[in-house]
Amino acid sequence: MEITGEERILAPRFLVWQALNDPETLRRCIPGCQEIEQRSPTELSATVKLKIGPVSASFKGDVTLSNIQAPESYRISGEGKGGIAGFAKGYADVVLVEDGEETILRYQADAQVGGKLAQLGSRLIGSTSQKLAHQFFADLNAAITERTPVDEP
Repeated sequence: MEITGEERILAPRFLVWQALNDPETLRRCIPGCQEIEQRSPTELSATVKLKIGPVSASFKGDVTLSNIQAPESYRISGEGKGGIAGFAKGYADVVLVEDGEETILRYQADAQVGGKLAQLGSRLIGSTSQKLAHQFFADLNAAITERTPVDEP
């Protein structure tokens, strides 16, 4: 299933890039994130608890950053296992475009699920995935703009 979108963030691109690479910011913004650990500059592990339709599960997974073109773009790939609930794996290509003092964050993601999650049907999985992606980027936007000093007139 493919997910695409964009978020306009009232902050310079380098600040958005820093936030996207900060484990604490990611922990606060990833829906259901219980913990996140940076193992190297390009590898993270995380535990995320989610409810998708009637299925609740805690997913443990690994995330890898690749195709890094700092501070413009990268690919984030991951795979998580949720025990009996199944698994999820996929990637997202993230691009940051400067627009004056703002940054346009564009993303294109592809995900696959298996196990009980796959039995829920593509419509429910697709709408939930879109909602979670939108929530993450909205929360990221809020976290960045909270940290960014606002210019006074």
